[in-house]
Amino acid sequence: MLVGFKATIPFTLASKFISTYNYGFLSITPTTTLFTPPASLKRDENKEVDNYAELKEKVENLGICCNSVTPEEYTRLMCPKCKGGQLIERSLSFHMSWKRNYALWRCFNFECGWAGQILAHNSTATMTSDGVHQLGRTNSPRILTEENLKLEPLDDVLAAYFAKRMISKDTLERNHVMQMAGDQIIMAFTYRRNGMLIGCKYRTLEKRFWQEKGTDKVLYGLDGVRDADEIIIVEGEVDKLSVEEAGFPNCVSVPNGAPQSIASKELIPPEEDIRFSYLWNCAECLEKASKILLATDGDLPGQALAGELARRLGKERCWQVCWPKKDEFSSYKDANEVLVNLGSEALKEAIECAVPYEMQNLN
Repeated sequence: MLVGFKATIPFTLASKFISTYNYGFLSITPTTTLFTPPASLKRDENKEVDNYAELKEKVENLGICCNSVTPEEYTRLMCPKCKGGQLIERSLSFHMSWKRNYALWRCFNFECGWAGQILAHNSTATMTSDGVHQLGRTNSPRILTEENLKLEPLDDVLAAYFAKRMISKDTLERNHVMQMAGDQIIMAFTYRRNGMLIGCKYRTLEKRFWQEKGTDKVLYGLDGVRDADEIIIVEGEVDKLSVEEAGFPNCVSVPNGAPQSIASKELIPPEEDIRFSYLWNCAECLEKASKILLATDGDLPGQALAGELARRLGKERCWQVCWPKKDEFSSYKDANEVLVNLGSEALKEAIECAVPYEMQNLN
């Protein structure tokens, strides 16, 4: 039996899906993408050509060859400063904006570390001593490094903290979990895109949170799901690490927690959807997934988050993870609570037993 689903929400990352029943199980397969940028996001190709010509000239004057660069992607190039170091490798991570009006880069050769950013037009920039323009807008991406954020490896106190939560040293290192240098004990969850540090979220042992300002909002663990056909979304960084402990590296966390309730109004255009900007910033990656598992917290805000994500990602391809029962009256709250109390196999089973979102939320 074939049943066709079609998204009716005007602004959605969803694809058109066809569902089939094989041996009693629901299988969902994507066909064509429905996402269409609003008029305000449509490209002015003539302006982009002018921007690109001017930007390319400035970049090449710095010694960077950008002929192979694709806008909005990070490309590894040969660094003109260190020439790739002793290994002669492409150590320069280079990024050009989708409107081709600015570029930023960083060399990952530890003996070099050259970084900068440049604008196509001088009128909106300020000049630094090395001749590289700094983006003048407060919402422009910043160049972040572990050094300028004063990050360092986890000490014994935080290593013990994560060990109590059943998070292994390997998982912490693989996800570049660090801490802020200084007298206070502050863990640092580094947000990366194509290996480049683009954001950081901090947490104290007393559960006080804050993030670096002036950075792009993206999903935590983005690099681990770039080519994933199935993606698991959780509500916090520790939950993402917990799901990885259960054998699922294809997991990401939202960067800013959950809303108190699902908005009653229709979805707003992407450029106005500030709270969920991380979804639009990761749209290219999310659109590739045919199945998205919503493993948010079991409380009311967590369920509201699942609802808001499903509205934007397309309910047809979303599945919901239900956490195991704790007792007759309550269930475990999140992935880490399941991991700590029941173990990795129980967490794995809960994820594997996810049900279609629309079936779980019929009322």
